[in-house]
Amino acid sequence: MAVAETLAFALFAIITVGSSLGVVLVRDTWHAALLLGVALLSVAVHYVMLQAEFLATMQVLVYVGGVLILITFAVMLVRNPDADVDKEVMT
Repeated sequence: MAVAETLAFALFAIITVGSSLGVVLVRDTWHAALLLGVALLSVAVHYVMLQAEFLATMQVLVYVGGVLILITFAVMLVRNPDADVDKEVMT
């Protein structure tokens, strides 16, 4: 049982670090917001593995549910739809 827990921890640690690096390195803000959601969800999985279900629930409700939705609305409001058309015309 300890080997399975260690492998699960290692898998979600790699997912957390990889998606966190993706948030910083990706140029598109929409993809960065999606990767942030993956990172926050994987942190919630770490809380479940530590048997801290309340913290995991609050992580999902507050951060993934609240902050990520606000970021999504901000990205949709700030995005310039004419920029996509200009790129197509130039090519």
